[in-house]
Amino acid sequence: MSGPGQRNTGRYLELLKNVLVNTIYEDPPLPNPVFQHVDYSRAARERGHDWPSVAHTMVGKARLDNVQACLEQVIEDKVPGDFIETGVWRGGVCIFAKGVLDAYDATDRSVWVADSFEGIPMAGADSHPDDVRLAMHQHNAVLAVDVATVRDNFARYGLLDERVRFLPGLFRDTLPRAPISQLAVLRLDGDLYESTRDALVHLYPKLSPGGYVIIDDYLVPGCRAAVEQFRDEHGLDGDRLQRIDRFSVYWRRGV
Repeated sequence: MSGPGQRNTGRYLELLKNVLVNTIYEDPPLPNPVFQHVDYSRAARERGHDWPSVAHTMVGKARLDNVQACLEQVIEDKVPGDFIETGVWRGGVCIFAKGVLDAYDATDRSVWVADSFEGIPMAGADSHPDDVRLAMHQHNAVLAVDVATVRDNFARYGLLDERVRFLPGLFRDTLPRAPISQLAVLRLDGDLYESTRDALVHLYPKLSPGGYVIIDDYLVPGCRAAVEQFRDEHGLDGDRLQRIDRFSVYWRRGV
C-alpha cells in the first residue's frame, strides 16, 4: 500500500496533467486541419483530439500518462540520463516531465527542450515526399511558439530552473552538438520524416540501455517511415514497439 507521500505525489501529478491539458477551465479548440471540433469536448481534450487555444499541451492524458510511466520506471530502475523532447510547442510535456522529476526528487536529471521555436520548417525540393505533402508549415500561426513564451510557461508552474535546458534551432543544427551526455527518455514530436530522422540519428546513441523512446507522431506517414527505417537499420526488432494511443508508440531500449 502506498504511503501518504506517494499518494500526495500521485495527486499532484494528476492535477498537473489536468492543468496542462486544461480540463480545468475548458478552453475552446482552435480551427485546424486534423480535428473538426468547434466547441470544447472533455473527451476530445483528454484523447489529444483537438488543438487547444490556451492549454499548454495538445497531447492529451494518455500520452502524459506514458511520459509519467516511463520516467517513473527509469527512476526506479536507476537508468541514468536526462529527459528530452524534440518539438515542444507550448512546452507542456516538458513541463510535466520536470514536474515528475521534481516530485520524485530526481535532481540529478535535466529536461532538454529542443525546438526551432519558429514553427515547422518548410519542406523543400529535396525533402521527403511525405513531408512535402503534409505541408505543416502552413499552420505555423498556431504551431510556432517562441522560446520566451515556453520559458514563461515553465515559470508559471514554478518549474523553471537550471535543470531546464533549451536547444533552440533546427534539429539538424542543434542536436549533433548538443551537450547531452546520457538520456533516459527520448520523446520525439517533430511531425516530419526529417525531424524524426535527425533526432533518432543524433540522440539514440546517447540513450541508456533500459531507456525509452517515445514517438508522438507515429500516425503521420513521414514520421512512421523514419522510425521504421531507423529500427530496420539498427536491428531493433527485439525492442518491441508498443502503442500508447491511436497516434503514438514507444519502445524500451534493450539492456
